[in-house]
Amino acid sequence: MEPETLLMAEIFVNASLEKTWECWIKSEHIIKWNVTGNDWMTTSAENDLRIGGKLFLRMQTKDGSEAFDYECVYDDIMIHEKIAHTNMDKRKTFVLFTLVGKVVRLTETFEPEKKTPIDVQKGFCQSVLDNFKNYVESLPG
Repeated sequence: MEPETLLMAEIFVNASLEKTWECWIKSEHIIKWNVTGNDWMTTSAENDLRIGGKLFLRMQTKDGSEAFDYECVYDDIMIHEKIAHTNMDKRKTFVLFTLVGKVVRLTETFEPEKKTPIDVQKGFCQSVLDNFKNYVESLPG
């Protein structure tokens, strides 16, 4: 995998590493933050967080006019540090959790797919991460 072929998005979450990690991996949280805007929702999230385990997400527009599934298999997991997975079309994604002072730097790096423009893919990922940050920071504690 050539570094120039990877896309990256990042956020800084004002929450503990443990809380950030939990919100990233638990299905009941994923369905609340895994959206790109007000017109979309995640209707199903199943997460078997172990090497060889699968993540399955069903996303659709609120009016039901568009939908897609996302599925991947976990390749590497270091609790509170790193998640690496490969999706069904063999593209790799790496998510890093780094404590920086009292905030968590969350970086997602991924191989782009060929059909969608790069700026659209990066914007999609950044939008989801921004929603994640807002969701985590809105929770008590």
